[in-house]
Amino acid sequence: MALTSSRVRAVNAVFDTGSFAAAARKLGVSQPAVAQLVRDLEAAFAVALFDRHGQSLIATPLCRRLHAATSRMQAIEADAMAILAQRDELTGGEIRIGLGNAMPGMALIAAFRNLYPKIRINIEIGSWSTIMAAVVDQRVDVAVLPEVPQDNRFRREPCVQQRVVAICHPFHDLSRESRVSALSLMQYPLVFRTRDSATQRVVDRAFRAVNLRATPAIVVNTREGMLEAVANRLGVGFVWEHGSSRIDRIAKVAIAEIEAEMPEYIFSLAGKRGKLVELFYLARSLSRSADGADILSAP
Repeated sequence: MALTSSRVRAVNAVFDTGSFAAAARKLGVSQPAVAQLVRDLEAAFAVALFDRHGQSLIATPLCRRLHAATSRMQAIEADAMAILAQRDELTGGEIRIGLGNAMPGMALIAAFRNLYPKIRINIEIGSWSTIMAAVVDQRVDVAVLPEVPQDNRFRREPCVQQRVVAICHPFHDLSRESRVSALSLMQYPLVFRTRDSATQRVVDRAFRAVNLRATPAIVVNTREGMLEAVANRLGVGFVWEHGSSRIDRIAKVAIAEIEAEMPEYIFSLAGKRGKLVELFYLARSLSRSADGADILSAP
């Protein structure tokens, strides 16, 4: 990537100190290394970040805007490093986590667990309304859900974008399609979730958008029930695209009326603090595998 953290740090150090030499001393690297990082970033985006006046470097208006944006990122990075530096101190304790979908929450938990294997993790899995209530009632410390309201009671940070898709048995006629319309879905027995499900609210909106009233053949109250009903050929169901890592006896098909992806959030009560809660929010950036792949977006 052209915009790397090392290049950003070099630009900001030059901005703060006014020269390559002073920036090199601040970063603890060589002057040529700092100069090369700045030049590489300028070349990559065909921009000028500094005007050269003898030994002095004057930041361009573009550079000042870049510094204002990226200095906030560096402050967050510094906070994250300070927390991660305390890893060896975290030899006990417990965190309670609520999940609406098994994924991406389980991927976040896996990243957290790999770093802090001695922390006990209690997981509550339930419908959207159940997990919302668990956060409000403080049965869980932090949760992962879609459609978290923008409410002053909550702190929320997006962790992945996904959409609702139709699911069917691999031998179902629909499994050969890459995309299906809401109207076409009406010809099959449908498996719905109960009304307290965020998945079902998205599905209901999609049918209403094209003036259709779908009547389900089966209604289940859990995601596992949905997956089992579809795996046993009881009908066509609906799940979040990355809501489960299960692939046996399940085929996913995009829905024409649900093209837009929606964010899934890590969230907690706004006043809910503590070292373990803060570390779980950081799990999003820690959830990349060693080869750089994002495990949250893996099918």
